[in-house]
Amino acid sequence: MSAENQATNRIAAAWLLTDMILVSAMTALVKLEGATYPAIQIVFIRSLIGLVSVLPLAWRFRKEVFGTRRAGRHAFRVACNAIALTSNFLSLTLLPLALVSAISFTRPFVVMIFAVILLGEKVRAVRWVGTAIGFLGVLVIVAPGSVSWNIGLLAAFSSVVFGSLASVQIRALKDENTAVLMVFYSVGLSVVTAIPAVLYWQPVALADWSILLAIGVLAQLGQYCYLRAYQMAPANFLAPLSYLTLVFATATGYLFFNEVPAGTTVLGVAIILLALHMTNLLSRS
Repeated sequence: MSAENQATNRIAAAWLLTDMILVSAMTALVKLEGATYPAIQIVFIRSLIGLVSVLPLAWRFRKEVFGTRRAGRHAFRVACNAIALTSNFLSLTLLPLALVSAISFTRPFVVMIFAVILLGEKVRAVRWVGTAIGFLGVLVIVAPGSVSWNIGLLAAFSSVVFGSLASVQIRALKDENTAVLMVFYSVGLSVVTAIPAVLYWQPVALADWSILLAIGVLAQLGQYCYLRAYQMAPANFLAPLSYLTLVFATATGYLFFNEVPAGTTVLGVAIILLALHMTNLLSRS
């Protein structure tokens, strides 16, 4: 790998890490508000705030938005996000939150597979090994066999598959204006969540609007960082780094909600960090 590509990958990794930090902060705020308002309502408000925030971009880049020649791929990405989001909500109603979160960390492995199949990206053997070891760390946390197969598990894995497809589409749209990607995503997410949010709507207290606004802003900033990362670097390079989300989630739970991680969680995180270190170290050789 050339020095220029290495530098680009480092910048992309920084974008992705920034996204993880922003999303962790957003998750903490959602956890605070989740006891009062339905999750779908919070998601809709978040997406609506995101939509409002991209309106200036939509106007500024209106020629690019309406003149894109990749409307079909944009639509496919939005559809994948819609299915992933719907599946995720279904799994959350049928499975423990910790299990759903752990299953979501199989996404980097699925992203790498789709990147090879759909984009023709080349994946070095060391990345496959590193990702497989990271996946074993997730298995330690999940403890397979403790949960019987049901629709909830099917929905959780469906969310992973379609979410991975959406991530790969971002890489395929790497030459597209980032603002265009954000506009299509914000509009699509708002449309998808509008009807269920109305059905389960709860009146929002005036004091809570500031937190809900922060959720929307953090989500939108995170989305921008995520898009920049996947536009700059190959999906197979970024996918293993996504395991660090688990570390951020564990730290957030411990620092803000006094959630002491179980021994299996600590072991799983240690395995994931070891896999990431090994992958990055050997990839440079």
